[in-house]
Amino acid sequence: MNDIQAIIKKMTLEEKAALCTGASAWSTTPVDRLDIPELIVSDGPHGVRRQADIHALAQKSLPATCFPTASSLASSWDTDLVYEMGQALAEEAIALKVDVLLGPGANMKRTPLCGRNFEYFSEDPYLAGQMAASLINGIQSKGVGTSLKHFAANNQEFERFAISAEVDERTLREIYLPAFETAVTQAKPWTVMCAYNKINGTYASEHYRLLTEILKDEWGYEGFVVSDWGAVHDRVASLEAGLDLEMPGPKQRRVNAVIEAVRDGQLDEAVLDESVRRILQVVFRAAQTPKGGTFNAAVHHTLAHKIAAEGMVLLKNNGLLPLQDPQHIAVIGRAAQKAHFQGGGSSHINATQVDVPFSELQKMAPNAELSFALGYPEGAEFEQCLIDDAVTTAKVADVALLFIALPSFKESEGYDRPDLDLTDQQIALIQAVTAVQPNTVVVLNNGAPVVVRDWIDGTAAVLEAWMMGQAGGGAIAEVLFGRVNPSGKLAETYPVKLSDTPAHLNFPGENGTVRYGEGLFIGYRYYDTKEVPTEFPFGHGLSYTTFAYSNPQLSATCFRDVDGLTVSVDVTNTGTMAGKEVIQVYVHDQVARLVRPYKELKGFAKVELQPGETKTVTIPLDFRAFAFFDPAHGQWVTENGAFDILIGASAEDIRCAVTATLTSTLRLPSVLHRESTIRAWLDDPSGKVAFEPMYQQMVGHLTRIFGGDDGDGSDTIGMDTAGFMLDMPLLSILHFQEDVLTQPADDIVDLLLAQVHGMRTQA
Repeated sequence: MNDIQAIIKKMTLEEKAALCTGASAWSTTPVDRLDIPELIVSDGPHGVRRQADIHALAQKSLPATCFPTASSLASSWDTDLVYEMGQALAEEAIALKVDVLLGPGANMKRTPLCGRNFEYFSEDPYLAGQMAASLINGIQSKGVGTSLKHFAANNQEFERFAISAEVDERTLREIYLPAFETAVTQAKPWTVMCAYNKINGTYASEHYRLLTEILKDEWGYEGFVVSDWGAVHDRVASLEAGLDLEMPGPKQRRVNAVIEAVRDGQLDEAVLDESVRRILQVVFRAAQTPKGGTFNAAVHHTLAHKIAAEGMVLLKNNGLLPLQDPQHIAVIGRAAQKAHFQGGGSSHINATQVDVPFSELQKMAPNAELSFALGYPEGAEFEQCLIDDAVTTAKVADVALLFIALPSFKESEGYDRPDLDLTDQQIALIQAVTAVQPNTVVVLNNGAPVVVRDWIDGTAAVLEAWMMGQAGGGAIAEVLFGRVNPSGKLAETYPVKLSDTPAHLNFPGENGTVRYGEGLFIGYRYYDTKEVPTEFPFGHGLSYTTFAYSNPQLSATCFRDVDGLTVSVDVTNTGTMAGKEVIQVYVHDQVARLVRPYKELKGFAKVELQPGETKTVTIPLDFRAFAFFDPAHGQWVTENGAFDILIGASAEDIRCAVTATLTSTLRLPSVLHRESTIRAWLDDPSGKVAFEPMYQQMVGHLTRIFGGDDGDGSDTIGMDTAGFMLDMPLLSILHFQEDVLTQPADDIVDLLLAQVHGMRTQA
């Protein structure tokens, strides 16, 4: 292993500054005299987008396997399969001479309107974190690095280069950072990529709190932080904040700025050296993996096929599916002949091959009669003749398969979606076809939810196939004909309408800011707590078989937070076809000092069962499964009390519930101060001991002054004295009693605070 500190001592200031800025669009600066090689990076959340010319940003990339996008991966709820995909990505990166793959994206789906949601996993941070960690571990197990992105609060494309996400500390910690934290602590990505946007007024590229205090110091991150391409505004400020590598290059002006800042004393050279150390550590680690050779494109295509099938979600089925062969099948929709399998933007892959859905249906059902109608144009124009042709084709068939792809002009990196609708032509097409053909199946190709209320009632079945990767056409055919039993579950809620969505009133922002006014309540957390109906809930997905849950068990009914808890449940396949079920575990805090979502996902498992087979599924719950982040203490906090453990097939389909009582082991410092309310004093353990005797006297005294009519006709104010006082500061209440106090109110409060501090210190 290279002696990095010795190498840094030999480097000139100019070499160190150059190393911290890209040499090209996709490479770092080598230092030949010290045997420091270049590091080659490539876009690649779901495939390797290797540019033949590393100086080109927009050149057609070399052929590689296009795997399903993140919205499809997350819907598989299969971490082992995602790990396997990561290994395949690494093999292709090695063959294409790539050291670090830029991905995965772990940002939350705050709103389904975000144009880049197809690259992100979920509206839930626990699920997103597990998926991201598995993909990273798979890639890095082969000696190829990853770049976890976009850190942080990058949840829209509108003004993404400059918008300030205004988000409170607790929401940031509980919703927008946990997926990153899980990926960093469980998978240790070689690099983390900062976001373009600002967080509370500070660019992510210059955010010392995020990049250094939280990521590096608190989470113990040892890799380097790289900018998103073009995200740096002030190179010196970003270095001081903890951003180690600016991309892309070359940018000699940036290099010179760093050199001058060190020479002028504006930048401590030790800060520059730390960034150099982190970069060199990854550069030399990458060099240990020999690059070149070939990858097995056929094997990877087969894997992409399997992943696509596992991620497909059967949203609706009245019994028509699986299809029987032979039949006369009308295949309608442009996407049946031209597969819509990936999103637009920096993740676009030059696929090694593409399965055409229509051709795959012909292979799957060679004895069936298949006819085709285009259905809708490629653009936004409305063409009634295409609808008329589709109706004629569907009317004489036994079954109609409608392939509906959300076009790139409505969904892509670079801009947000204007609505959650299909195109007017597509809606009219579905309505017209279902009016003449009751046996109609709609197959959706999109990266995020669409509203379906205008057309779903007439359909017999709806299959969400997502942006399913290059092999998705064959996977669709297998699911439709029952060769594969669908087992995907939604990783995001399907709303009834756009105005139901949590961020609707606070999106996309104005005057350079977007306020995260919904706080903790995104996705199912919002729909649960507000009791807003959904079209399809988080975790929903149908199967061609049925599953029964029974015998829920806990490892303990009373437990300590540090010990955690294990939940188990028996799951039985009660149908006639082998299938897979995703068991989801949610936690509900019965009583909490701070507001909490009604329930939160804290564990899951996917299990395969033969007809009649029963398996016991066991899922661990750790400290964080029961904790919330308390900004007053600046840490994760647990509280004594009862928790309901909810075991379900979706967020709305809870099959079993058991209760356990938690004992917190935390000894938190008091956060009482001179303006604390009576309620705060009584809620604080030490505060209650110190204050309760005085409290009882105060209640009695104020009851005599303000109490209700005692029947003697006295002029008193009727009120619940204790309730009246609870949310008033103690100091203010004491001022009402100054006539009976032996000391000034301020002195009394200070004495109580000193007593509380003494108890905490002694403890």
